[in-house]
Amino acid sequence: MSRHMRTTIRLDDALLERARREAARRHQTLTALIEQGLREVLRQAHTPRHRKRVTLPVSKNGGGTLPGVDLANNSALLDVMEGRW
Repeated sequence: MSRHMRTTIRLDDALLERARREAARRHQTLTALIEQGLREVLRQAHTPRHRKRVTLPVSKNGGGTLPGVDLANNSALLDVMEGRW
């Protein structure tokens, strides 16, 4: 047996009108359309998204930091980055 609960939600007027038109176009109730949308959003939230593996480039250039730059000193690093050294 299915249980139903009544609730009140606030929707943007334009969104509500679009939803009503879409429900009518599909010959279903507004409630059925909203339930379908919620189920889809909740289903997607639990579906892992497969992403293409990214390989980051590795620099083959030598070098490193400039002489006198201490990466552990944020304010000195900011001075160097802003040309105040």
